[in-house]
Amino acid sequence: MSLLINCQSISKSYGAQSLFSNISVSFFQEERLGLIGPNGAGKSTFLRILAGLEPPDEGEVAVKKETRLVFVPQDDQFNPEETVEQVLLSVLSNQNMEEAEKYNRIQRWVARADFSSSDQTAGTLSGGWKKRLAIIRALIQEPDVLLMDEPTNHLDIEGILWLEQILKTPDFAFLIVSHDRYFLENITRRIVEINKLFPEGYLKVDGNYSEFLYYREAFLNNQIQLESALANKVRRETEWLQRGPKARSTKARFRIEEAYRLKSDLSSVRERNRQTSSVSFDFDATHRKTKKLLTTSKLSKSLGGKKLFSDLEITLSPGRRLGLLGKNGTGKSTLINLLAGKLAADKGEIKIADGVKIVLFEQTREELDPNETLRNSLSPTGDSVIFRDRSIHVASWAKQFLFRSDQLEMPVSQLSGGEQARILIARLMLQPADILLLDEPTNDLDIPSLEVLEESLMDFPGAIILVTHDRFLLDRVTNSVLGINGKGVAQAYADYDQWQATQKPEKQESNPAKKQTKPKQKSRKLSYKDQREFDTMEEKILAAETEVEQYQQQMELPEIGGNPQLLDEACRNLQSKQEIVEHLYARWEELETLKQQIT
Repeated sequence: MSLLINCQSISKSYGAQSLFSNISVSFFQEERLGLIGPNGAGKSTFLRILAGLEPPDEGEVAVKKETRLVFVPQDDQFNPEETVEQVLLSVLSNQNMEEAEKYNRIQRWVARADFSSSDQTAGTLSGGWKKRLAIIRALIQEPDVLLMDEPTNHLDIEGILWLEQILKTPDFAFLIVSHDRYFLENITRRIVEINKLFPEGYLKVDGNYSEFLYYREAFLNNQIQLESALANKVRRETEWLQRGPKARSTKARFRIEEAYRLKSDLSSVRERNRQTSSVSFDFDATHRKTKKLLTTSKLSKSLGGKKLFSDLEITLSPGRRLGLLGKNGTGKSTLINLLAGKLAADKGEIKIADGVKIVLFEQTREELDPNETLRNSLSPTGDSVIFRDRSIHVASWAKQFLFRSDQLEMPVSQLSGGEQARILIARLMLQPADILLLDEPTNDLDIPSLEVLEESLMDFPGAIILVTHDRFLLDRVTNSVLGINGKGVAQAYADYDQWQATQKPEKQESNPAKKQTKPKQKSRKLSYKDQREFDTMEEKILAAETEVEQYQQQMELPEIGGNPQLLDEACRNLQSKQEIVEHLYARWEELETLKQQIT
């Protein structure tokens, strides 16, 4: 396998802050690498160094001669007046190609990306379609190595699946920074995590994300055991060093030197193990006992002459965690804003129980003042915040979200996207709520933050409506989903997999030879996705059966039994919920069988 890029002892710092040091990694032809790490670890900087856009402080990056590197940054910059065709043509202008060949290549990629027309101007595109344009602008250059920084951030689920299909059988190597765990699971063959908790500052594992987690957990457990063993050795050697000179005179000098070396090793291991601390998300609830917090009746909404949904019926009770699914532009954010009272419905009504508090998290970050300091952004009214009737100093509050004390006077504009997201979540936590309306809360959050966010949302006793393109978080947090097709129809599903099964089938490869793959070796455990699904299956079944019972009770009510129209509607709803329960039980049995086969 040909070596394309060789990094030797790469180091980078900004001022007094060291991002990473002495990273040595080689990248080969057919590389399928996922680069992960906590916010601020230097992942984006590392990609820019590989792309030749930024020099390292120390070390060397050697790129094989005539290797074509193409970089897709997080933020997509386009001239808003240029059409899709003009954007793509601009990157082909320096290539030795006939005009007809350029045109044909552009049209092939426009069609492959599902653009309705190549005459659309960049300024009219949504964030998701701009990201697609950025991706095909890179791919049309036929790179040898593709470097992508958080490519899934602005894509909807359909867009992520589209990108996955491209990256499953590419004719180029790629390195991708991503926090999307299912995405990493499906496309990578190697994972590198940049993190100061590892002795070399990074960890390399051959395999996809499941394999990486297995080896990472084993490594961290070894680190804890190593700290305990070193602590015992240091204690014994310290006791020996504290004895009188006469007792030590018969000992070899190398033992004294060894004792000091052990102390240094223990200090290093302890410092690394402290790096495992994670951000703290803990949403405050009002703990209302109301069974129905919010209900909608025949809710309908159109935008720009396009009907998004009609006659929508939703009931939110404590413990209900509803995920919204659909392409960009189908009305997910519109529904969130309707429930938050920021938009008016065309028809229908929204009933909110007395005193119910609704908190909205918007995906746009316009409420953040880029010139404001972190201190003022976290605590605009003084040096402390009030959380659960307790005063907390802003420095301690910032520490819960992994901000350092030396960052408090930094302007928000100098913080990473993940750090800005944590500011918004910190503000959200200060507001007691019965209902959380979360519109893409995961953008830019690193994997440790995502894991803590998941746990916090699952512990939240109120109701949640969640819009996210993070399929793992959606699977783990929600106990039902609502699919919105943007054509007036909204349908309830048990989970993401059931919704996905109803979508249009993926395009098949035209080359039969590409379908032939080596038989997979039997895994020693369930995949990351299957294990998480198995862990939450009982909870999903319980929630679905509870809904079945509620509809059965409704059918027994005199006002429904005596009204043929209401009775017919209740029967259809009951049948739909029973089908969801049957699907969940079938899937649970399937996972149980798979687990028994593996063990």
